[in-house]
Amino acid sequence: MMKVFAAAVEEGKAGENGKPSVGPVYRNLLSKNEFPPPDPDISTAWDLFSVSVKKYPDNRMLGWREFVNGKYGGYEWKTYKQVNEEVLRIGSALRASGAEPGCRVGVYGANCPEWTVAMEACAAHSLVCVPLYDTLGPNAVNFIIDHAEVDFVFVQDKKVKELLNPSCNAAGRLKAFVCFTSLANEVKDRAAELGMKAYSWQEFLVMGEENQTEIVPPQPFNICTIMYTSGTSGDPKGVVLTHDIVASFVRGMDLFMEQFEDKMTVDDVYLSFLPLAHILDRVIEEYFFSKGASVGYYHGDLNALRDDLMELKPTFLAGVPRVFEKIHEGMQ
Repeated sequence: MMKVFAAAVEEGKAGENGKPSVGPVYRNLLSKNEFPPPDPDISTAWDLFSVSVKKYPDNRMLGWREFVNGKYGGYEWKTYKQVNEEVLRIGSALRASGAEPGCRVGVYGANCPEWTVAMEACAAHSLVCVPLYDTLGPNAVNFIIDHAEVDFVFVQDKKVKELLNPSCNAAGRLKAFVCFTSLANEVKDRAAELGMKAYSWQEFLVMGEENQTEIVPPQPFNICTIMYTSGTSGDPKGVVLTHDIVASFVRGMDLFMEQFEDKMTVDDVYLSFLPLAHILDRVIEEYFFSKGASVGYYHGDLNALRDDLMELKPTFLAGVPRVFEKIHEGMQ
């Protein structure tokens, strides 16, 4: 018996009067009797996070591994409440720096707790999160900053040099950038020469504490993020995603998971290593956050991913064939 994976929601039409024929329209099987309604309480990416902060304040949310005495230790964690406190302070600092709702904020670097805090801070104040992804080509970051009209950037310490490189002339439009860690004085001086302010993560947290601002939650139709993809040729293409799209995707994952006996719980743990600059990893993390579950970040070396797996013991892993092959080889 042939399995059915899609439902026909519109019949095909024969061509007539010079018009071409049109085939039937197929959609997900869940659409057979009209799509299930969206969750009325979760209509934006900010809802996905803020509702869980209220429901699961003491649950582990974001985990990372500290580099101590020449090696990486076990996972350390921040709770939903602790992450929310940072989100509010970082968001207030952005507003104190001149960011207004609708402003574009870039995030440049590998997956880490600071990446997610910056992303949630954007959502809290109706700012547009724009991931900067340099593997799209050597000039991609320069192009995206200019094309998306980015005004502020959160950046990993390893990427600061590229941001301040003379070849990245679009960086001159930035009002400020914030490093995930600390900053040397010479870096701040170089940034000042280019007409922008530079802050360490801690300095930005202090600014937010001293300039607390009420959040400006987004509406479902507001832009949540602009994700850039290489396309097939030419410059990167910006895909505009609204908040209701992200919320609907998470709702769709809920509906999909309901078809299985193994339900998602607050005890589930996800190992994040696929780039947050891609929509797949972002929405998986958003899904985990909506459930009050935990996300642990890899320590930055894909070749040593097995070590992160042994430490974190995730219940869920999303990857690509190359990575799964490495894991399989390690097991063998």
